[in-house]
Amino acid sequence: MRRPIVGIIGNNNLLNDEYPVHTGGLMNSMAVAQVAGCMPLIIPSDPRLVSVDELLELCDGFVLTGGRPNVHPEEYGEAATEAHGAFDRCRDAVTLPLVRACVARGQPFFGICRGFQEVNVAMGGTLHPEIRDLPGRMNHRMPPEGTLDEKFALRHAVRFSETGPFRRLLGADEVMTNTLHGQGIKTAGARIVVDGWAPDGTPEALFVEGAPGFTLSVQWHPEYNAASDPVSRPLFEAFGDAARAWAASRAGIGAKALSA
Repeated sequence: MRRPIVGIIGNNNLLNDEYPVHTGGLMNSMAVAQVAGCMPLIIPSDPRLVSVDELLELCDGFVLTGGRPNVHPEEYGEAATEAHGAFDRCRDAVTLPLVRACVARGQPFFGICRGFQEVNVAMGGTLHPEIRDLPGRMNHRMPPEGTLDEKFALRHAVRFSETGPFRRLLGADEVMTNTLHGQGIKTAGARIVVDGWAPDGTPEALFVEGAPGFTLSVQWHPEYNAASDPVSRPLFEAFGDAARAWAASRAGIGAKALSA
């Protein structure tokens, strides 16, 4: 039986500052293949190239990755400012309706960093343009210097609710995570349940209430060292299990149709 196919949402970038490319981090592909046990497939996130319907039929689950561009504030009813940074409107046009469709169908997705923010916006939530500018908040951005290990080092705790899925899955009420983001949730969207917080109150983990499928999403980057990290590994394993269950249910539906 084939591995479930997981669509990894790609980012629009420039190679050598001039050649347009769609990219996906190797860490994401390795986590999907080696920890989730699925086949990674990088999605060119541009509505001129792919449609949500096609992606839903092709893939058994999705990883909504991090990315330097932010969700455009027009997607949550606000005007763009310099503080909002760079944008990727093509990715917005694919991922936001994709999230809503997955929630409705029960098709699994795992949101990471920008992906965490996309899930909130897709469900009607809003974002702060810059967390570190808010009173009492820490700087959650990636350190500007240092090795990759230093940039992805564990930097703060995340505390989970007593009865939510993250505490059950990870077997702990608090874990240590990395932090490499500038924006964060301002208001939670419809059915968005924030299930984990940084010490300064910044939302760090969420799920969609009442969704029939896997919707766990995190503000940090669990793809880093996913095979060895005791927090990252259970998250990707659980997502892989959800993708396998979705693939198996589709195979069962197809078999019934053929025998009818």
